[in-house]
Amino acid sequence: MAKRVRRITPNFLKKIIVQEARKLRLETLETGVTDPEKVKAEEVDADEFADSLAKDIDHIKVLKIKENRLRKNLKKIQAIKSQLRRRIQKSI
Repeated sequence: MAKRVRRITPNFLKKIIVQEARKLRLETLETGVTDPEKVKAEEVDADEFADSLAKDIDHIKVLKIKENRLRKNLKKIQAIKSQLRRRIQKSI
């Protein structure tokens, strides 16, 4: 899938900056604090996230093994397909 590449022109960059500034203003309005630097961050226990991260990493490893197996099968199928194609072309 080809992704559409977009050039960053000065006008486009200005639009992006205006959009981000608007987002920041809306966030500060929602929290009720006028200065974004005065907002306090929530502290979260990282132990809960560490377990889910480890599970995700293990899942990626399993998928990588499965992907390698599927690639080998695909190569075999492509080789057989090309042999059959050659055989058909010779018989014509």
